[in-house]
Amino acid sequence: MRIAIVSDAWRPQINGVVRTVETVSQILGAQGHDVEVFGPDRFHTLPCPTYPEIRLSLFPSGRLAHMLKLFAPDAIHVVTEGPLGWAARAFCRKRGIPFTSAYHTRFPEYVHARIRLPISWSYAFVRRFHAPSSGVLVVAQTIRDELAAQGFKNIVPWSRGVDITAFKPRLRDAHRNERPVWLYAGRVAIEKNIKAFLDLDLPGTKWVVGGGPQLAELKRRYGGIQDIQFFGSVGTEELSMRYAQADCFVFPSRTDTFGLVMVEALASGVPVAGYPVPGPLDVVTVPGVGAVSEDLRAACLAAVAGDPAACRRHAETFTWAKCAEQFLANLRQIPRSVWQPLKGRVMPDAAAS
Repeated sequence: MRIAIVSDAWRPQINGVVRTVETVSQILGAQGHDVEVFGPDRFHTLPCPTYPEIRLSLFPSGRLAHMLKLFAPDAIHVVTEGPLGWAARAFCRKRGIPFTSAYHTRFPEYVHARIRLPISWSYAFVRRFHAPSSGVLVVAQTIRDELAAQGFKNIVPWSRGVDITAFKPRLRDAHRNERPVWLYAGRVAIEKNIKAFLDLDLPGTKWVVGGGPQLAELKRRYGGIQDIQFFGSVGTEELSMRYAQADCFVFPSRTDTFGLVMVEALASGVPVAGYPVPGPLDVVTVPGVGAVSEDLRAACLAAVAGDPAACRRHAETFTWAKCAEQFLANLRQIPRSVWQPLKGRVMPDAAAS
């Protein structure tokens, strides 16, 4: 099967969306499917205001249309509600081509956290985007319920996985940091609410692993505090080590749809603390793997007593194989006849990167 995935989030970005698309593409490719990701790396881009690590494609419609006609996929999946997502949506609607989409980010809450735009306006925007989709793939039951209440249709489950060979329990090293070690890992951005974690009165040491637009500000504000350390962006091996050396993973975000980092922490034998919101509510679902509370400090102090073996067992229920299987099952077949009259009108070099 030839599968086109259109995503505004793509390498060199490091986040859960990119990791999901990469992993699913690799699994389906190993199964014999021909998967092509159409990301910003193929277009002229400019940095996103206030978030320069994200590149926004400039006027991608014509180029993307040529690429899709040349590739002539059996199915099209649209990952994000950005310029490429809207261009792919328009391409499909104009030609009556079915497509699926995904809701990876609580976009209305995310935008509100950054620029205070009314949440109702953003929900109208994303609801319109996903309305023509044959299936809106959504990871968490809490988010599916939330979207249904907002008038979204054709919502289908799409699970997530974890690499249990990369993220695993390890012997804890002796180091100078006082325990417990409280860890946050992920993007360092305002919508992640990391300040709420750093302001907690907790014994021991706080670690922040990851890069992002708020890193410099947080380092200026908290970098001189002895029990807070920033590590910046790290590779998978160091990230795995940081997880395994921690006593508790703290997830202060209120705007995520899931939070793959929580499952990676669990796979490392580390319990999770968070607020009782989508994401933590969908991950901390069995005894011994963490705690959620509107009092984040109380959640941390309860979670740190969790059972590492229970954390690992729970993480093993999240598999990338199931994630890829669900993705494939939800795709909508495009009749081959759609492409015959289109391919003849494509420039020969249209798919050049």
